[in-house]
Amino acid sequence: MNTVNKPLNILFIGESWHIHMIHSKGYDSFTSSKYEEGATYLLKCLREAEVSVNYMPAHQVQISFPQDQADLDKYDVIVISDIGSNTFLLQNDTFYQSKIKPDALEMIKKYVSNGGGLLMIGGYLSFMGIEAKANYKNTILADVLPVIMLDGDDRIEKPAGVYACPVEKEHETVNHFTDWPIFLGYNQVKPKDNTTVALTINDDPLLVYGNFEKGKTACFMSDCSPHWGSHEFMNWKYYTSMWVNILRYISKE
Repeated sequence: MNTVNKPLNILFIGESWHIHMIHSKGYDSFTSSKYEEGATYLLKCLREAEVSVNYMPAHQVQISFPQDQADLDKYDVIVISDIGSNTFLLQNDTFYQSKIKPDALEMIKKYVSNGGGLLMIGGYLSFMGIEAKANYKNTILADVLPVIMLDGDDRIEKPAGVYACPVEKEHETVNHFTDWPIFLGYNQVKPKDNTTVALTINDDPLLVYGNFEKGKTACFMSDCSPHWGSHEFMNWKYYTSMWVNILRYISKE
């Protein structure tokens, strides 16, 4: 693990959404909308642990994802959480105005190749996701991530709950953690050869580490927050320590 006590500088992408609701009350109905962010608690925990976080909500990717490779290379780790590949590939200038722009996923791949760390966290629009709409298996990040994704919808819903479990020889990033929490679902994958599975869930990988050229990668197959990330997980005494350990382990040397 990269144990140098320098402050980590990360780019956290995703974990935001808009909700448009229809309220029907007898004959009459009306609509309302709201905006939500799912990683607020995690980002608060990271900042309190002296991790410098630049947060880019999903809708900002469409208009303000870096265009210069140097703007990505300044980060120790890039985190992608619950945001589908289309948002990276179909930015507003390209989709609406047919402008040629740098491929954001190609830039992330190059960032890792040059020694950067990449973490993908699970969710309905991570890996393949609901109805396979996240669709990362059919992008160049499939080469970078340490897991083999399924062909279709990869969600495993566990409303009765399923517990995280460390492998027999505990990985250094989760060593000595106890009272492993319950989760309500996850994305199902298989680990690639020459990768390390640090945690399992329901006999599937939960936390996987790998390498891509000069960089390090990690996949956490469940959510960092509800609904898959249970309230028990959010209140787990090792919640912050686990995320900081993961980020430091894959960060630039």
